[in-house]
Amino acid sequence: MTTPVHVLVFGRSPVAGRAKTRLIPALGAAAAARLYGLLLRHALATAMSARLDAVELWVDGEPVAEEVHAIASDAGAAVRMQQGVDLGARMHHALTTTLDTGALPLLMGSDVPPLTPAMLRQGAAWLQGGKDVVVAPAEDGGYGLIGVSRPLPELFEAMPWGGSQVWAETRARSERLGLNIGELATIWDVDLPEDLIRLDSVPALRDWLHEVGCELTQ
Repeated sequence: MTTPVHVLVFGRSPVAGRAKTRLIPALGAAAAARLYGLLLRHALATAMSARLDAVELWVDGEPVAEEVHAIASDAGAAVRMQQGVDLGARMHHALTTTLDTGALPLLMGSDVPPLTPAMLRQGAAWLQGGKDVVVAPAEDGGYGLIGVSRPLPELFEAMPWGGSQVWAETRARSERLGLNIGELATIWDVDLPEDLIRLDSVPALRDWLHEVGCELTQ
């Protein structure tokens, strides 16, 4: 019997002043939050389109905005709360919580439009086939997706989160531990104003942006 795979989308409430703060100088707080809501919908749609066994939206921070519950409900995803003192602890908690249910977890960011359903299916197949770790590196030196086949706290403790060496350090630690790594294609995320022009390369996001009247690519 094939082990089920769950996709865990890591995100937060699209609240003005709290979501995509590095885009606020270019867009303003309200537009940055609106854009993040679109990115969150796109991430969940991607996860659902992979047609794996379950999709969950793991949210950082309380209270969870009503919009988050609506977005998750529209996608058919359950809402779970992140727990931990930093990003590494929160990711490790979500991954091990899923492993404890008997499923294999693929944890993805909510701001990585290039991540495709096919990449999620490939990552799932690799975990089911015996890979210890699956990663989709990001152009900025981090990663946009990680999956594990067993608890690996060493990959999440004392990591320079937010820096340009996260993927390099993750790979180095994995090699020291003798882990079998599956590396997916490198992707980009939406963090800085210069990333906005790239949204035109994602048809669904481009359509949504035009629909709500956001002129984000100027």
